[in-house]
Amino acid sequence: MAPVLYDFTAAPSPRRARILLAEKGIEHETVQVDLMKAEQLGEAYRAINPACTVPALKLETGTVLTENIGIAAWADAVKPEPALLGSTAEEKGLVFSWNARIEFEGFMPIAEVLRNTSKGMVGRALPGPLDLPQIPELAERGSVRLNQFFEMLNARLKGREWIAIDRFSLADITALVCVDFAKWVKQEPKPEHADLLRWHAAVSARPSAKA
Repeated sequence: MAPVLYDFTAAPSPRRARILLAEKGIEHETVQVDLMKAEQLGEAYRAINPACTVPALKLETGTVLTENIGIAAWADAVKPEPALLGSTAEEKGLVFSWNARIEFEGFMPIAEVLRNTSKGMVGRALPGPLDLPQIPELAERGSVRLNQFFEMLNARLKGREWIAIDRFSLADITALVCVDFAKWVKQEPKPEHADLLRWHAAVSARPSAKA
């Protein structure tokens, strides 16, 4: 029995899991959880993932992994090559550090803008089981932070092919999805971010990016 990925094709977080599994060549089944219909809040999905978020990966043992970093750790353990989390101690440290930085400095600001401005998310300012009000000031802060994020990534990629180490890694997956996700809030790298745009074109051309 293959692992089962609980997915919603349009959402950025499960896209990260799809790209990772594609890069690893790990076969899996897929179950769509329609976030637009709030299926993630229904009792059936709560029984699978009480956090009411996607992705979730149900393993052959019945264990459910509910975070991308956990899915990545499992995938790297069951299929070590390609080593998307790094091979040496130093590489692993760099991949985890850059992955966390991209989540904090990129994904979080985008979510702050989107979830605190979208009319469809009134009363749902954070994912998960709790209903929480929007805070417009967080959207303003997120927009400022996102501009800085593009500057930071562009500087990191000057003279480099990949973000964390000298080959494609989890950090590149996270950053690709993050940069594409930013379009949801009408922000994207500018022409002056030449190194970031070069990198983005390269990773977007990988077959896994279409997963």
